[in-house]
Amino acid sequence: GPADYAGIDYGRIEREQGVFWPCPDPDHAGTPRLFLDRFATADGRARFVPVVHRAAAEETDADYPVVLTTGRVVSQYQSGAQTRRVDELNAAAPGPFVELHPRLAERLGVAEGEPVAVVSRRGRAVAPARITTGIRPDTVFMPFHWYGEGRANTLVNPALDPVSRMPEFKVCAVRLERG
Repeated sequence: GPADYAGIDYGRIEREQGVFWPCPDPDHAGTPRLFLDRFATADGRARFVPVVHRAAAEETDADYPVVLTTGRVVSQYQSGAQTRRVDELNAAAPGPFVELHPRLAERLGVAEGEPVAVVSRRGRAVAPARITTGIRPDTVFMPFHWYGEGRANTLVNPALDPVSRMPEFKVCAVRLERG
C-alpha cells in the first residue's frame, strides 16, 4: 500500500511549517499524536507486558574488565555509507573514537586523541581517545558508523535476546590497551 508519508511533500512542509507523520494522503491532516483515540489492536486498547531484567549475555571479568556500549553520533546514520559522502557531516564527525572516563584514561596512560585499542573476545578496534566525565569509569563508548581499524562492530556480542531474538550489539565485555 501507499507509504504513511505519501501525503507529505516539501511544498506542504513549507506551507504548513511542518506536517506530522503519519500522513497517508494529501487530504490527511497529519497525525500530531499517535494512538490518541485507540491503539492498533483489535479492541483499540494498549497492551502492557511486564519486563524482567536479564543481565547481559557477557559479563565483565578479570580478562575483560570494562563494558563497551556502542551507538550513534548525530552527524552519521547507520553504517555511514550515505552520510560520509556529505562534507559538512564528516567535518562534524570525521571518524571513530573511544569515549572513556578520565580515571580510566589515567590508569591506561592515554591522553585525549591518542590511539586506544578496544579488545573483546571477538576482535580488536583502534580509535582515538575521547576523554569525558560524561561516561562511567567502568564503561567505554564507540560509535558504530565506521569501517576499518576503528570498526566497533568487530567487537560486539551476537548473542540473541531470548524474547525478541535481537542481537545484543549494545553491550559486551572488553579490555583496553594503548593503541
